Amino acid sequence: MAQAMRPNSTSAGSLFASDGKAHPLPDTLLYATAVLGVLALITSIWSNLHLLSSWAGLVGIFTGAYGQYVSETTRERFGLILGLGASAVGFFIGMAHGGLFGGVIG
Repeated sequence: MAQAMRPNSTSAGSLFASDGKAHPLPDTLLYATAVLGVLALITSIWSNLHLLSSWAGLVGIFTGAYGQYVSETTRERFGLILGLGASAVGFFIGMAHGGLFGGVIG
């Protein structure tokens, strides 16, 4: 039962790395996706900010998708899914309010 007393992760490394190693690229993509997702979700409340919410959501979707591709731990993937969901909701609401170029082109 020695393995029951062993900690799952060490104190070295990043907060989201459960294997004890640092993962700077996936962590950066995770933070960027989370910030873009929150930005897209909050700005989608106001219909006149549809340009900001739709573009932030679109970029958040792409950063989250690439982050899923290069992520190495379950903790990183969990955070990326939350950021991707917020980005997608903000993107779709921004698209419903006017879209990526609504009123600027055309």
